[in-house]
Amino acid sequence: MNTLDKDFAAGLLDNCDPPCLSLYQPTHRHYPGNKQDPIRFGNLVKALEQSLRQGYAKAEIESLLEPLRTVENDRDFWDHTLDGLAILRAGTVFRVYRLQRAVPELAIVADSFHTKPLMRILQSVDRYQVLGLSRQEFRLFEGNRDVLDEVEPAPEIPRTVDKALGVGLTEPHQASVPYGGVGGKSSPLQRGRDGRQAAIDIDTERFFRAVDRGVLEQHSRPSGLPLILAALPEHHHLFHEISDNPYLIDDSIDVHPDSLSSIDELRRRAWKVVEPHYLARLSSLAEEFGDARSNGLGDDDLAQVVKAVVGGRVRTLLIEAGREIPGRLDAATGKIEFDELAHPEVDDVLDDLGTLVLKMGGQVVVVPAERMPTKTGVAAIYRY
Repeated sequence: MNTLDKDFAAGLLDNCDPPCLSLYQPTHRHYPGNKQDPIRFGNLVKALEQSLRQGYAKAEIESLLEPLRTVENDRDFWDHTLDGLAILRAGTVFRVYRLQRAVPELAIVADSFHTKPLMRILQSVDRYQVLGLSRQEFRLFEGNRDVLDEVEPAPEIPRTVDKALGVGLTEPHQASVPYGGVGGKSSPLQRGRDGRQAAIDIDTERFFRAVDRGVLEQHSRPSGLPLILAALPEHHHLFHEISDNPYLIDDSIDVHPDSLSSIDELRRRAWKVVEPHYLARLSSLAEEFGDARSNGLGDDDLAQVVKAVVGGRVRTLLIEAGREIPGRLDAATGKIEFDELAHPEVDDVLDDLGTLVLKMGGQVVVVPAERMPTKTGVAAIYRY
């Protein structure tokens, strides 16, 4: 399964060779809802096919749709869906994303990928990751305030201490040799210990460093999500002391995920850790917007915000979650043509604004309605 955070950060979805196919569908995690999902998916594939027939040869159409038909007939795939599905397809591109939030049902053929539903998910501020860690292995989870799912770590990261250290595991007779840590850092473990326990402690630190490095490079940095450690209390100090991950939250969960009754229990514990940071960030953004507006460097009037976005003046754009303003935005002039959202070629103006801000190096944050500092669905903080 493809990783949305990495693909988005790498700009993989910004451009494609037409025709560019974008398919979105709400899905179900459990029976009986998930039994209808492949049928609905098949109907969306048919809609893409009908659109393609207007301008492309049969052979090219079949080549484009072949991987989607494979998904349609994959029973195992439909037994492991989440809350939404996104598939992007073009010449050499085929990306499949299982989503933790439902998305509107869409099937679009265009000159570029339709990525705005993905942008909304990526810019929501309640997302986080959990690192379940023991001396022997690690697990990785990703979620939001409502759901949490285990995710497959990048293959570059060794999952277990044996895979991380292999034949380099410390022998008990080697453990009495002064150990200066890995990567030039001093080891926080007690020095001068002998025997089996000292060897285990040394290898634990080496494994934790390998996990920390891999998770930072492959997951935290591409996603920018806060990371929570879930481990036995005796492992908290060591991991926090050796970690170079700036996304690691100081507070931790004091049990390993394997000790909990369910993944939802892990989600509840994780959200207790994340929620204060989440609320603090939303409060800080609202305060920053208020200060900016009072100094003439912020606005919530849509027409004025559009002009500022097109002019590259917006540093931070707050968008109300769930709010839609149907219409077409001319990215060159800033002109808005309001319309109905029923037709797939009519976008959401707020999503268009968010896309433009991101392309110009600004920050976009999707904020819950109850935490939004304005009533218009948008709040912009200007660079100047």
